[in-house]
Order: sequence, then structure tokens, then C-alpha cells
Amino acid sequence: MPVPGASAAAAPPGRAASMRMFHGDVFLGEADVFPIKPGPEGALPFPSNEIRISHLSPASERCPPLAILQTIAPFSVRCKLQAKPLPPHPSLHRLYLTCFNEYKSAVVVVGDEELHLVAMPSKVEKVPCFWCCSVRVGLYAASVGMLNLRCLAIVFDLDETLIVANTMRSFESRIEMLSRRMDIEDDPVRVAGMSAEIKRYIEDRELLKEFIDTDTVTDNGRIVGTQKEEVQPMPGVQERLVRPVIRLPERNAILTRINPEIRDTSVFVKLRPAWEDLRSYLTAKGRKRFEVYVCTMAERDYALEIWRLLDPEANLISLNNLSDRVVCVKAGSKKSLQHVFRDGGCHPKMAMVIDDRLQVWDEKDQHRVHVVPAYAPYYAPQAEMANAVPVLCVARNVACNVRGGFFREFDENLLKKVFELLHENELLDLPYAPDVGDYLVCEDPNFPQSNKDPAPIPEGMSGAEVEKRLNGR
Repeated sequence: MPVPGASAAAAPPGRAASMRMFHGDVFLGEADVFPIKPGPEGALPFPSNEIRISHLSPASERCPPLAILQTIAPFSVRCKLQAKPLPPHPSLHRLYLTCFNEYKSAVVVVGDEELHLVAMPSKVEKVPCFWCCSVRVGLYAASVGMLNLRCLAIVFDLDETLIVANTMRSFESRIEMLSRRMDIEDDPVRVAGMSAEIKRYIEDRELLKEFIDTDTVTDNGRIVGTQKEEVQPMPGVQERLVRPVIRLPERNAILTRINPEIRDTSVFVKLRPAWEDLRSYLTAKGRKRFEVYVCTMAERDYALEIWRLLDPEANLISLNNLSDRVVCVKAGSKKSLQHVFRDGGCHPKMAMVIDDRLQVWDEKDQHRVHVVPAYAPYYAPQAEMANAVPVLCVARNVACNVRGGFFREFDENLLKKVFELLHENELLDLPYAPDVGDYLVCEDPNFPQSNKDPAPIPEGMSGAEVEKRLNGR
């Protein structure tokens, strides 16, 4: 039925084409198909001049299909369909009512594209009418659940964002570099600072050496032995892997061995304070507020182990999803959300990033990145607690604000206006769709958005260094 106040427009441009419609091999009836744009740009997307529906989309609890499509593929309407004059074929009428009442769309798959036929109310009563929107294969099905649950995606960097990790080689390299700087430094304050930094490096290097040699560490006079932690295999991986691990919660540190057979792959990992606060927010009370991904320039086995230490119960990323959701980018290349979501798991507009560097991200994604100061536990161990709110608690609050702003816009603007649209409306009548980047504003005006005073020596390891160590070179 028409909705009062909805603006109606003239029929779409272009000449109508009559096409037969099928659901699988079942004939549904005929429809007139109107291109949205005139000329070559308005070419109809259906091969063989027939509309062959392969399946219906998942039902949505609260979001009509057009609202979902406008969010993940704005203004992607390709054409409009109207059933042939009354009475329409009963099968086509039943399909229309099913889609309209159950918040489903009828899907035509063409290559790597899905054409979603969205049942639309019309001024012409009892005539099934559809809008046809195009979207990447798989993206709609993934987005339905997220929008129903009011869930977004969050992408984490690892090194210097959530952790700092060192091997014996990286410890020795940094100690040597700092010692050389001390030899040519005249400022006694800077010399004292570098001396304290070297001391912190040496202390943790000795713990790592003891772990490598004896599978124990001596922490404040107490000998701590390793725990054998079984790494749950990902689907399709038969190999059982058990790693020696020592957890030192008082130091916010963990020692692990990436390859249990090679002691040289032992790593000393410092966890950034307040990670537990951020982690518990993401899955509070068992309800997922964010789908979690990792994008790092580190070597893959190392990245998977670091993430296991951060998410030991696999509450943030399930084992079934781990292979797809931990994305390793070659060092020196740009990170991009399009690459992170290459399997169609989410649209970049519905994702935010937590990273200590902005420029490593593709320019079109940078407005969706919340930049945190690089974690520097050796150079500035007190920096994390210098602000009233720890760095990762600020990130948690930013994520909360982003989610609130996104779904406020979705509910109060997009949903409301979509419910008012008719088949006769124009594309320009579609409402604005929210983008995570619109709401990514730091809640604390005193919080540094970039590293004004970064550590003079990057802490932890680069992806290339980790790869060399893990390959035994």
C-alpha cells in the first residue's frame, strides 16, 4: 500500500524489456524490466534475457532488504521489475509476498555478483514490483546477521599496537644500538634515560635466555616452569601442536616458542595494559558487539600464536574463522580493508581499525583508523598510565561511540526513510547510508592521535625479522 507523504516520480528512463522469470527451473511468470539509466549505461544485467532466481536471501529480523543493500552497496539499483498485467502468475505473486513479508530478497547470481530482487510496495495495487540491486557474492548474507545484531567489524594490528615481542636477536640488536647512541650523547638526562632503557632490555633478555636454555625463568627469586599449551588445530589441519609457555601476569608478559622444536624461535611478549578491558567489551555478556579481524605485516605462524595468547579461549575469533580472519600483509605493502574482507565477510564502511600507524593503510581506509600511540614498554614504560584512561580503554570507548553513532543513523534515518519508499520512487530518494568513518572521533581531546614522541628505536620485531628467525636463518 502507498505510504502517505512518499514522493512519487515518473517511470524510470529507458524502454521496458519483457522477461520470463524462473525460480530454479520453475516458471514464475513474466515481468517488464525497466533500466534505471538511459543508453549503454542502462544495459540490463540478466544473461540470456531471462531472470533465473537461484535462492532467497536469509530472512532479516528487523531490517528490510533495501536498507541492508543501501548500507553495503549504496545506490546500486540496476533496474526495476513489474509483473505483467493482472492477474499475475500465482507463483510470482507468492514469491513477492514471501519476500515482502519475511524481509527476504530473491537472488540471481551472475558471476561474482548477486542481483537482489527487492519486493517494493507500489501505487498499483496487487502488482508484484521489485527493485534489482547488485552486490558482491556473499556480502549480503554476511551483513544481514551483523545488522540484525547491531554488530560492526573491528580490525587489530598486533606489533606495537597490542603487544611488543622480541627474540634474543632483536634484544641484542636494540641493546647494541642504544649503547652506540650513549657513546656519542652529551646530554646527561638522555644518557640516564638510555641507560634505564638498556637495563630493561637486558632484564627481559636474561629471562628469555633462561627460558631458551632451561624451559624455566627466575622471576623475583621464584623459579617458574613452562606449561604445555595445546594449540587447537584449525579445520583441515591434522597436526597436533603443543607449545611451552610461561605466563608472568605481574609483568604483563608471556614467553612462548613459535616452533616448539626450535628453541631459537622463543619469543618474549609484552601485552599492552588494559587489553582485558577492551576484549571483555567486544563480547560482553556473550553478545558480540564487533566481529574481530587481525591485519599485520608479521609472519603467519607468529601472528597466529600472538593472537592465541591474546584470545586464548577463541572468544573473539572462532577456530573455524581463524584462517580467514588473521590476514598477513607483505612487509612494505599497504594494508586495506578490501583485502581483509576479501571473502566478502564485511563491507569496509562497517569496519573500524585499531593501529599505531596510519600511513600503512590504503588512503581510502584511513578515515576508519583509530590511531593509538605505539606501545613502547622499554622506552617509556610509564607512558601507558600517564593519562587517566589507558590507551586501550580509550580505544574501547571510541569503539563504543562508533557503534552507537552508526546504528543511531541506521535506525533513525536510513530505516525510517526506506520504509517510506515506493516502487515509483527515484534513486535519489534513497537515504544516506552510515559509514564508520563518520563517527570515528576520539572521546578524549587530550589523547594523542599520533606519536609525537615515538621511541627512537622501533620496539619489537618487523615481519621480515620474525620470518628469518622462524625459518632458522
